[in-house]
Amino acid sequence: MTMVGYARVSSAGQSLEVQIDNLKNAGCKKVFSEKQSGASATNRMALQEALEWLREDDTLVVTRLDRLARSGKDLHDIIHRLSGKQVGFQCLQQGAVDTTTSMGKLVLGILGAVAEFETDIRKERQREGIEKAKKRGVYKGRPASIDADKVRELKAAGMGGAAIAKKMGIGRASVYRLLVRCH
Repeated sequence: MTMVGYARVSSAGQSLEVQIDNLKNAGCKKVFSEKQSGASATNRMALQEALEWLREDDTLVVTRLDRLARSGKDLHDIIHRLSGKQVGFQCLQQGAVDTTTSMGKLVLGILGAVAEFETDIRKERQREGIEKAKKRGVYKGRPASIDADKVRELKAAGMGGAAIAKKMGIGRASVYRLLVRCH
């Protein structure tokens, strides 16, 4: 039985050092780590490598549940995949999470639901804040990355969509979308 760690931070400016140290201190012989958003499990290469590397009777260990998954679906999919390989799962900061026990499985399900709820609430508050800012005229959204006037000017001069895209260094689809909105 090998304890295998997985550490993740969301951005390049964050450090993995504390997580890696905690995983090694917990007995992990191998640690997979990455700097990648946790929004989806599919785009995290180190996580996928860890899941492939694990063997029967191994245990995947994380410092916190949100390092593994941000959604209940991803959490359950990962745990299902581990279970299929007869691999256990432990979470250091939520000590009761240990899928090698029935109680640990129950706690994992509850914590996964709570984590997803917190994410939904955070998104809801963000949407509300954006709406309030828009009403006050403070939030205008992301500035346009394409000069619409320049696109229209080039089109009026007889240039086609592909030529406009090449001249402006933008995608053709962006030019065509803008032209459709203008008519």
